[in-house]
Amino acid sequence: MTVAIDPFYAMGVSRIAHELKREGRSIIHMEFGQPSTGAPVRAIAAAHAVLDRDPMGYWESPELKARLARRYHDVYGLDVSPERILLTCGASPGLVCALSAGFAAGARIAIARPGYVAYRNAIRALKLEPVEIPCGEESQYRLNAAHLAALDPAPAGVIIASPANPTGSIIPEADLEALANVCRERGIRIISDEIYHGLTYAGPTLSMLKFAPDAVVVNSFSKYFSMVAWRLGWLVAPADQVTHYRSYVANLFLTAPSLSQHAGLAALDCAEELDGHVRAYAMNRQLMLEALPRLGLTAIAPPDGAFYIYADVGHLTRDSLAFCEKMVRETGVATAPGIDFDPVDGGRFIRISFAVSTAETREAIERLVPWFAQQKRLCAS
Repeated sequence: MTVAIDPFYAMGVSRIAHELKREGRSIIHMEFGQPSTGAPVRAIAAAHAVLDRDPMGYWESPELKARLARRYHDVYGLDVSPERILLTCGASPGLVCALSAGFAAGARIAIARPGYVAYRNAIRALKLEPVEIPCGEESQYRLNAAHLAALDPAPAGVIIASPANPTGSIIPEADLEALANVCRERGIRIISDEIYHGLTYAGPTLSMLKFAPDAVVVNSFSKYFSMVAWRLGWLVAPADQVTHYRSYVANLFLTAPSLSQHAGLAALDCAEELDGHVRAYAMNRQLMLEALPRLGLTAIAPPDGAFYIYADVGHLTRDSLAFCEKMVRETGVATAPGIDFDPVDGGRFIRISFAVSTAETREAIERLVPWFAQQKRLCAS
């Protein structure tokens, strides 16, 4: 018997946006966590060169795995064997493999609420049980050790994300260590989603591997490396279960795209270009934070990383999906409804991605300021 899962509601908003664009409307896509920049110049050049000389096929690049292992040493001070790194067709298949290989059907998996929509839906689709933990303003939108310690019985696993989607919140070092400790004490397997590492505005982020060497890490080239369409990611498997996890990756998804692996290897040496993107996101973030009072949005999650503003619009609506659909039709600015990330309280939240260009960010603000003022007047009348 199949399992029913919820739609990805932002996809519906995006469909409306694309329909309007085909009609000639000017659209600003702030509904997805998708960098407006392309792959690094050197990565594209590497791909062009490979197309001319390599027929490609099913393959896992040892050079890419070794380079990723070196990145763990250089960025985090961690020694990770290249054999523990399993290349995937993006983070989404990596998450499916991590859940499938790590847990038996019916296992309970804890996740923060609000949290990335695919956590909840992938868990359900794989016939596992999501245990959603409310993480609102009182906990600065962060999952913490007390949350996990209070669960009875203990879940089989937990997905931890820092920086998080949709909030951009970052878990401080002491709290990451406390989370690792309570998971160790209670036998909770950790899946650490680290796809937004590198996109931070309040200091560096730490890998959960520092505190939980047996954690399963999911990462991707889509965000910091600006390679969304290349569908390239990786898992770091526990040292004693590499063969087990590799079997799931290979049987479910074969290998990551060969062309993308060549490009990804080049991208790992493009820090100067990629850090320039982060500086642009930081500028967009600052513009948005300065504009929020003009929009009447004063209650937000702390956007310490990633490229999102998760804002409370409860004074204007309790139906965030209808609100986002109306917004894109009337302003051309597409955003994501909070119900994607929080099925309980998400009706009064929206997520705005500032991964667009700075010019688009400025234009979006100019469109949204009068529109939000109008919505306030309509609610007051």
